[in-house]
Amino acid sequence: MKRFALAIICSALATSVLAEPKDCEELKKEIEVKIQARAVPSYTLEIVSKEEAAKHDLAMVVGKCDYGRKAIIYQKNNN
Repeated sequence: MKRFALAIICSALATSVLAEPKDCEELKKEIEVKIQARAVPSYTLEIVSKEEAAKHDLAMVVGKCDYGRKAIIYQKNNN
């Protein structure tokens, strides 16, 4: 019984690992919808490499995509 339970858990974990990550543009659009729902008047979302993202404040990183090789940076613009 323990082996059966272990097999179920391992297969569930393997399935989630193999799941296709979101496309960067698709994730950026989803984040834009959430920001616009909060009525933020002026902002910038930019897709950058993870190396470039490391140069920014971690609070600016609002998403990761492309298997963690890219990040989406958010910056609120002053009017």
